[in-house]
Amino acid sequence: MTHILLIDDDAPLVELLSEYLIGEGFAVTPAGDGARGLLEALSGRYAIAVLDVMMPQLNGMDVLRLIRRDSTLPVLMLTARGDDVDCVNGLELGADDYVTKPCTPRELAARLRAILRRTALGSAPGRATGPLTCGALTMWPEQRRANWLGAPLTLTSTEFSVLELLLRHAGRPVSKLKISEHALGRPITLHDRSVDVHVSSVRRKLGLFPDGRSRIQAVQRIGYQLLTE
Repeated sequence: MTHILLIDDDAPLVELLSEYLIGEGFAVTPAGDGARGLLEALSGRYAIAVLDVMMPQLNGMDVLRLIRRDSTLPVLMLTARGDDVDCVNGLELGADDYVTKPCTPRELAARLRAILRRTALGSAPGRATGPLTCGALTMWPEQRRANWLGAPLTLTSTEFSVLELLLRHAGRPVSKLKISEHALGRPITLHDRSVDVHVSSVRRKLGLFPDGRSRIQAVQRIGYQLLTE
């Protein structure tokens, strides 16, 4: 049974979401404040965490920042509707995706399943094994593991999926629609900056070519491509 950590101080909402998710076959542990949520998130007992931004004392952004310091646990943020700043900040700090409040339990469950499918792809029967390589980048999709310049490259679940797709199409542009469907499990929507933020994060982790070029280039009106040289 997939174990979900639900970090939110809104007790009625937590009860509603927990009841629905349990009915969908998940195990759910609630944490009513950021401090407890952080301890639980770092315990290694959960497949994914749902994290609310607006909490007293230790807020969701602080919790996410501390989680990412020590863990690649997938995190789905809950943000206020229309607050693009929170959405972008959460993604930049390493959230895998976000859902805006008020959200339906069904929508939340769908987003959780999309993230969990990505993290489980490596163990799927019949999946091709062996590394993917382009220059100093090597990825082992079946292990959800990557090396850059001979050292482990730390990526969130979504960042891994973004970079894996770009690597499989190295030297060729990949549309934002395809990246969103592969990495987020949903079509891209108008004004949705999720793909851009995840690509920007991967860019920073790969650094620049010696001549100052980014290793991931934007292709106007299409999407992005991983340069081979």
